[in-house]
This record gives sequence, structure tokens and C-alpha cells, in this order.
Amino acid sequence: MIITGDDPEYIAFVKARLRDQFLMTDLGPLRYFLGIEVSSTSDGFSISQEQYIQDLLARAALADERTVETPMELHVKLRPTDGDPLPDPTRYRHLFRSLVYLAVTRPDISYPVHIPSQFVSAPTTVHYGHLLRVLCGTITRRLFFSRSSSLQLQCYSDATWANDPTDHRSLSAYCVFLGGSLVAWKTKKQVAVSRSSVEAELRAMASVTAEVTWLW
Repeated sequence: MIITGDDPEYIAFVKARLRDQFLMTDLGPLRYFLGIEVSSTSDGFSISQEQYIQDLLARAALADERTVETPMELHVKLRPTDGDPLPDPTRYRHLFRSLVYLAVTRPDISYPVHIPSQFVSAPTTVHYGHLLRVLCGTITRRLFFSRSSSLQLQCYSDATWANDPTDHRSLSAYCVFLGGSLVAWKTKKQVAVSRSSVEAELRAMASVTAEVTWLW
């Protein structure tokens, strides 16, 4: 359980009431929770999942020396027929689910994780290779939240027109900042085929507008 707030006295009161009702241990300031590492400084705090990635690398039998700078090659378009079918897709599916959770603190892998998600039902050797590359991306990156950040929302959106080589649907992507801190991001295939790049961009803008409205 995480207890947070701007009133130390009330936080202490809540802890005391919880101890009266439940057997619990106070672990002090938040440092690690469900695979997410939290570090705090006078300037703000940052979150990462470095240990979680190390555990995934060990499970996938990959060493640190295979780390790459980017989680995906440029201009890659994967198809369902690429490569040979995996005899047992269980490992692929487990690794994919782990990467989805990793994307909680890694906006840079939002797009590379979305692409292999389309082949979970029938993955191939090529798809598995790209999934491993996502895992081997830089593991020390983290999100930083500044204490002096303003409360002004800023958002950015983009779209790749007819990017999917199979159904020619476009991808929408957006990110939302609260001041200088990144607080929301998403990559998702659009539900319909856009007849122009302008239409694809408008669909992406509609997605981020809905997100900003909810955040506001």
C-alpha cells in the first residue's frame, strides 16, 4: 500500500489507524513497488524498472552486452507471414505481457511493443527477434517528475498514415506533459482506414483531446 499526501501529520494519523486494525509494517519512504523503482532528490523524483528489466533479461537468457541503443529498427514493417511459426508461442506471449507492464515507465517502447502485439496469436521467429530487441533497449532510462513543474498541460500527437502493410490502417500516438513532466502516452492502431494523411492526423488529435479532457 502506498500512502501519499502533503500533510505529514495526517499521513501519520492514517498509519496509526491502519495499525490499529491490521498487522502491518511501515517500510518508510517509497523506493520499490511492484517492480517500479522510485528515487527522490531535492529537485523531484524519478521512476524506473531497471531491476525488472534485469529479471526479464535473465529469464530470456540474454546478457547485458547485447544491449542496443534503440528498441526497434527504423522503417520496419512486420507481416504475419514473416519468418517461421514458433513451435511453442508461450514464451513469446509471456515476454510480451511483461513488456506491456514495462511500458508503464518507458514511453520510448510504446510503439515497438504495439507492433509485436498484433502477432500474439501466431508469432514467428522474426516477431520474436523484434520482441527481444525491445527488451535489449537501454535499461537505465527513467521518467523524472520535477518538484518545480508547472500545472499546465501540454500535448503532442502524431500519426503514421497507412502504416500497416496488411490492413493499411494508420497508427495514432500521443504524449501529454504536466509542465515538464510526462504523465500520459499511448500508441494505438486506428479503428478505420484513413483516406489521407490529414484524416489520420485528425484521428490522432481526437484521441489526445479525449485524454486531455479526462486529465483536466
